[in-house]
Amino acid sequence: MIRTATSEDLPLVERLFRAFSAEIPDAPWRDDDTEEDAAQLGQAIADDVVLLADEVGLAIASKTGERLGFLDVLYVTPEARGTGAAAELVREAASALRDRGAEVLELEVLQSNERARAVYDRWGFSPVELKIAAPIDALVRRLDPAAGGPTFGSVHVQTDDVTTVERAVQKVLPRLGRSEHTEVTGPDNGWVTVHDELGNRDPNALLRLAKELSYANGGVVLALGVEDGALVRYTLVDRGSVVDVYASVPEYRGPLPPGDVIALGANPTVVSRLTGADPARVREIARTGASPADLPPALELHAQIAELMGVRV
Repeated sequence: MIRTATSEDLPLVERLFRAFSAEIPDAPWRDDDTEEDAAQLGQAIADDVVLLADEVGLAIASKTGERLGFLDVLYVTPEARGTGAAAELVREAASALRDRGAEVLELEVLQSNERARAVYDRWGFSPVELKIAAPIDALVRRLDPAAGGPTFGSVHVQTDDVTTVERAVQKVLPRLGRSEHTEVTGPDNGWVTVHDELGNRDPNALLRLAKELSYANGGVVLALGVEDGALVRYTLVDRGSVVDVYASVPEYRGPLPPGDVIALGANPTVVSRLTGADPARVREIARTGASPADLPPALELHAQIAELMGVRV
C-alpha cells in the first residue's frame, strides 16, 4: 500500500534512504554526500513528494521546473522486488507531480545499472542527455601533444599473395634501416598487413616502405599511423606513386600554406576508387581540425579510418 510519508515516518525514510545509498553508491571520484542528503529528508517530507510502500519501498520526487518533475530516489528492498511496488511508487509520485503542474518526469540512472535501465525503458523513459566522465590526467595527456603519446603505424598491401609481400619486405627493409622486428599477416579482406619496428618509430620510414612495396607489387598500398598520440596520418600509394595523403591536423608540425592544408584533407573519390570505401563515410570520418582537441581521440580516429578502408590494424 502506497502512502504519503509524514514527519513521524522520518526514521523509516532515513533507513530506506541509507539502504538505497549503500546499494547504489555514487561514482568513486565524487564526494560522499549521503549524510548531507539524509539531513534534508525532513524538509523533503514537508515540501516535496515522499512516498512509502509499507516499510519496503521509498520514492522521493520534486518539482524542479514549471513543467518538470524529478524522481530523486526510488528504492525497494530486495525481498520486495518483483511485487510491483516500484511501479506503484512511480505511478503515485508521477500523479502527485502532475497535480502540481508537472508534465514530464526525469530521473538519473547509472550506466552500469542495466536492470534498472531496462525497467525504465519498459515504463517509457528515454535518454535526454548523457553525462560522461574522463580521468583528468588521461584527458590532459590525450589532448596535449606535448605529452608525447604513442607513435606507431602499419602498411597494408592490397593483395591476397602474402608470400610475394614477405619476399618484397625482406628485400626492401635492408635499404630503409635496421629493423629488429617485422611481422607480415593476412590476407584479410583483400589486404596483407606489414608491421615493422622501424616504421613504428619513424613515420618517414613507414612511408618509404609503403612506396617500395607498392612499386614492387604494382598495386595499391596504404600506410596508416598515429604520431605522438595526437596526429592520424594515412598515405595511399598506387604503383609506387602517392595518390592521396591525409593528416588529421594538417598544421600539427607548424604553419603551412593554405593550399598544402587543403591537400592534406582526404580525397573521398580516390579513397573510394582504391579501397571501396563509401565516399560519404570518408567525408564523415576522415575530417581535419586545427588541433587534436577538435577531433575524436587519435587512437579512436585511427581505428575508424582502418575500419573505413577495410584493413586490420
